[in-house]
Amino acid sequence: MTAPLDVSVAVERFPIAGTFTISRGSRTEAVVVTVTISDGRVAGRGECVPYARYGETVEGVVEAIERMAPDVATGRVDLANLAGAMPAGAARNALDCALWDWRAKASGIPAAETAGVAPLKPLVTAYTLSLGTPDSMAEAAAAAAHRPLLKVKLGGEGDAARIRAVRAAAPASTLVVDANEAWSPEIFAGNMAACVEAGVALIEQPLPAGADAALAGMPRPIPICADESLHGPADLASLRDRYDAVNIKLDKAGGLTTALEIAAGARALGFQVMLGCMVGTSLAMAPAVLVAQWADFVDLDGPLLLARDRNPGLVYEGSTLLPPTPDLWG
Repeated sequence: MTAPLDVSVAVERFPIAGTFTISRGSRTEAVVVTVTISDGRVAGRGECVPYARYGETVEGVVEAIERMAPDVATGRVDLANLAGAMPAGAARNALDCALWDWRAKASGIPAAETAGVAPLKPLVTAYTLSLGTPDSMAEAAAAAAHRPLLKVKLGGEGDAARIRAVRAAAPASTLVVDANEAWSPEIFAGNMAACVEAGVALIEQPLPAGADAALAGMPRPIPICADESLHGPADLASLRDRYDAVNIKLDKAGGLTTALEIAAGARALGFQVMLGCMVGTSLAMAPAVLVAQWADFVDLDGPLLLARDRNPGLVYEGSTLLPPTPDLWG
């Protein structure tokens, strides 16, 4: 009989460089939950970021992982049936990614090869500008104007001025904007006009997830991307009339396994794909790099926003993200 695996969980904190602000609030550190799965010879790791928007807490995610740990340790739950054993979300993501990493290290077969995306290529990632006043966002945009792709956090009222200020400060960068559900139908047209004027390439989740049916009847001269409205593969068909793109995040999907399924389904339905992230370390970004090989837009800049990352971590050459090395993940 095969000896049981050891499954351990830890909470870690990484300071953010400055403050990260979106429409729902600000924070100065990334609090992550890390799972390690070991057979005594090799260990696999996965990281998740509990997200209050989806009712998650650090304590709740740790408890969910600890409840599942005995079944993972004995092999009753593995990559083949994890998605059926626990709901999507951060806890499942950490376990799923740790299992992918452990399997790759135990078998000697890279995760990218198993996923059918090898060899991995470098990716150009967006760099996120936090929500602020037009002047503060213009200052941040000017400092990042050398980056080819900027993601601009918006907040509702006053967004037209923010968009114009960022565009003036970063005239050569491609811009995507993310309202994080902060727009209403009443301000949609004005903000859309400002985005058109600024040459914005993509608008993420302008309306609240529960009130986004209105998008079906609104002109969309710029592609609209579902973020908070998308969680699993079953959501895709119902979003087709109101969105042109989807943002896949491993923490929402519940791991690399389901994220790969969402990406394949989205491409089959004609959606553009963004591969996004929470603010986490290189360990959280590494498995997302596999799904991002298929993405039209890549937003895996979490480590760039931290004051301190893991060592070893991912290598960024400016905004170009290099594939993870085996000592990090996969």
